[in-house]
This record gives sequence, C-alpha cells and structure tokens, in this order.
Amino acid sequence: MLACVRSATVLGVEADDVFVEVDVAPGLPSFTTVGLPDSAVRESRDRVRAAIRNAGLEFPMDRITVNLAPAEVRKVGTAFDLPMALGILIATETLKPERLEHTAVLGELSLDGRIQPVRGVLPIALHCRRRGVHRLLVPAGNAEEAAVVGGVAVIPLATIHEALEYLNGERPIGPHRPGSLDRVPNADESLDLADVRGHLWAKRALEIAAAGGHNLIMVGPPGSGKTMLARRLSSILPPLALEEAIEVTTVWSVMGLLAAGHGLVRERPFRAPHHTISGAGLIGGGSIPHPGEVSLAHLGVLFLDELPEFSVRVLDSLRQPLEDGTVVVSRAAGRAAFPARFQLVGAANPCRRGCPSLDACICSPGERQQYLARLSRPLLDRIDLHLEVPAVPYADLSAGGGEPSAAIRARVEAARQRQSERLAGSGARVNARMSGRQVRRFCTPPPEGARLLQEAVSRLGLSARGHDRVLKVARTIADLEGCERIGVEHVSEAVQYRGLDRCL
Repeated sequence: MLACVRSATVLGVEADDVFVEVDVAPGLPSFTTVGLPDSAVRESRDRVRAAIRNAGLEFPMDRITVNLAPAEVRKVGTAFDLPMALGILIATETLKPERLEHTAVLGELSLDGRIQPVRGVLPIALHCRRRGVHRLLVPAGNAEEAAVVGGVAVIPLATIHEALEYLNGERPIGPHRPGSLDRVPNADESLDLADVRGHLWAKRALEIAAAGGHNLIMVGPPGSGKTMLARRLSSILPPLALEEAIEVTTVWSVMGLLAAGHGLVRERPFRAPHHTISGAGLIGGGSIPHPGEVSLAHLGVLFLDELPEFSVRVLDSLRQPLEDGTVVVSRAAGRAAFPARFQLVGAANPCRRGCPSLDACICSPGERQQYLARLSRPLLDRIDLHLEVPAVPYADLSAGGGEPSAAIRARVEAARQRQSERLAGSGARVNARMSGRQVRRFCTPPPEGARLLQEAVSRLGLSARGHDRVLKVARTIADLEGCERIGVEHVSEAVQYRGLDRCL
C-alpha cells in the first residue's frame, strides 16, 4: 500500500516542501530510502524500526521504499523520522490518513518512541503559513518556537504512540499557545555602562553607534577597557521588535542553537568569535551552505577582539555583508542567502607588542603603522566611528560610576524612533542603512558644515563612501539631540571619529 505524508526541509534559512512517500509491498524484508538523502536521513530506517517496535506496534516484515520528493532537493537532518514512521503505519492500515490532510509533520525519533526536537522549525512554520498548511505536528520541545507563527495550529507531540492516538481521533490535543510576546528588556542586568570608569568620550561614541546602528573600532593599549565597553553596547540597544525577533530566531533555529522549550530570541545577539576563525565560520559556507557568525549576529553585535590578528582574507570578506546586509553562499550542493545586518565592533592594540601606552611603546612608528595596516582601507571605509581608548588614570578608577545603561538606552530609543518615522517605508531602519539618495535628502549640512566636510575629505582622503558615512553619523548626533536639521557642530563631531584615516 502507498502512503504520503507532508513534511518540509530547510534550505539556507528558507523552507521547502518535502513529501514523504512510503510504499510497503510484499517481498524480502528491506528498507530503502531514496530522494537525495544525507547520512542522517539514511540512518532513519534503524530509528524508525526500533521506535515503532518499542512503542508496541507492529513493524511490517516486507519491502519498504521511502521516497523523499522532490528528488532533486537534498534532504538533510533527522526531521523526517516521524513522517516516515507515520507513512509506514498508514501503509499498514494502523493509522487513518484523513487527519493528515493539510498537515505537515516533523520530528526525530528516539529508539524508545519518544519524539525529539529538531532544527529549523520556525522557518518551516512560516513556510506552512505561506502555503496554506493549516496544521503542523512538531516535537513538544519545538512547540513554543513554532507557535509564535500565527495562522498555523501547532500540535505538540511527545511520543509516537501519542501521535498515533491523536491522528486516529482517540486523544484530543489542542494547539499549543505561545507564551507572552511582549517586548522585554534587552540587556543582561550584569552588564551596565555605569561599571565603566572614565572613558566619557568612548561612552559617547557607543551611544552614537547604538542610536544609528553604526560600526565602531576602538584602538588602545591592553587593559584600557575596550572589551568591557564593547560587551556593554548591547545594554543600550533597543529591544527587538516582534518581527526582528522572528528574523533572529529563524537563523538560530536553523543552526540548532535554541534550547528545547524556548520560543523567540528576545535579546539582541552578541557574538565574539576568536581571531583564528575561518572565512566559512565567519561568513558562512560549507559543502551544504550554513550561516556564519555574521548571520548569528543579525540585528545584534559582532565583536572582533584583537582585530589585526584576524586573517586579512577573513577581514576583507566582511566588506560585502557590511554594505549589503546579506550573505549569498554558492556551493555545488546549492545556493543560500543569509541575513547579516549586524553592528561591527572591533578592538585593536596600537602595536604588535601591546605596549601599555604610546609614550612607553618600544615599537617604531613604522612597526605601529604596519600592524594597523593589516586593516585594509576598504574595510575601514565601512567603519563609521574610529575611537582611541587610552589607559584609564588612577583618579578615574577610584571615582564613582557613571550614567547607567537604562538612561542612555532611553535616549537611543528616542533617536531610533525619529529615524523610524523619517525612514518609514524605505526599508532602512537606522541611519547607518540609508541609501545614497536618502543621505542627500535627509543629511544636508549647513554651508559651514559643508565647508568643514570638504576640508576633511581633502585632508583625510575620504572616499565618497566615507563622505556619506560622516553625514550619517552627523544625522545620528542630531537625532540624539532632537534636532530636525544637521548643524555644523554635528558635522564637526562626526569628523572627529575618523581618526584612523589620518594614520593610514
């Protein structure tokens, strides 16, 4: 007898339909899986056989053929275990197929019949809603994740026996209801800018970076507080909106980073990969394309400590994601596009030896310049704020704390609200993502500011991109002050954040 169960697979961060066709025919006992399965899918036959038997059900001693259609799409992962098992039970007339109409099924099977969580349930739930699939049967550990997608009834299942009883109408199971979707505070309470002593100029730069979504690089001696400042950037960023949380959770779901029973990722990601990371690990790739750190940091912060220690080739691979906000990975096994709208925060010592200060540095000026020259001009051109972070004097170390993150975050949220109203309908969410046309429309400086910017472009050798980024920073500074138009003082402050252009 032939049976067909609807399921889905994830390609990049998008889902596609897969129909699990099961044929049970007389003949020598065998279990064959076709349809371009990977090793995890081929191993399903042993899990399915043991799960059905250990659940107290009869496994057919016949020739079983499972086809995963369409055959040209590569199938990856363990989510087809449950659809295969249900297809076999339908083919042997143990299960009634009527309740599988307009229903998709996902789940990995343990040998004892329990249904384990799988990756990529959120993008599959979004795909089901687009395709008009009314019901989605998922492992209980994935129910909270899938239920945030409205328009699809998410049925949580714990065991194969429970799935059988539900589909035969013997056990009623209601759709899972998601937890509260209210916005929650974004930052870890243990990370507060009030803990940072001194560095008023650096805190000001962090506030500007957070308000406009600008990229930032900090250069200073070891122990000056660069990492401490970078880790507290998340504490002043606005919380994720619902649609943003879904975007972030989709990437994390595909990578299997969501804990069982958890729904949306509500905090902005903060990723800090080691400087030995490969290009595929940072940007994404592999024989079957998967997201990299830039996509895991989507709508959050990507912190690269000891920036000049990264491979030059790896650093230069950041140029396209910083500009476009997406990564397209093409491999023989397929092509995938991943979101990558992140804020880049880099930290670097002023010299290779990491001397405590420039006065006490034993490196020659040429050695210092050669060390920072590992950061290419095209990459620095895409970093809006260049910040020098000197060592903290003892007087500042013994002083009291500064302004708390909550107060700074309130100003950042107000500035972003102004940007949202200004850029409504344009696709850009923050000043850093404005197009050239929007820069000309919203970032016109006064005559004095234009003359100052012209002189800065001439002396610093700024490119057209650098020119626009200075104006974007000036627009953010004006938004923080509640000004409708950019003033000369805003342009002047923005130019001061291009320090590395003077050195390289």
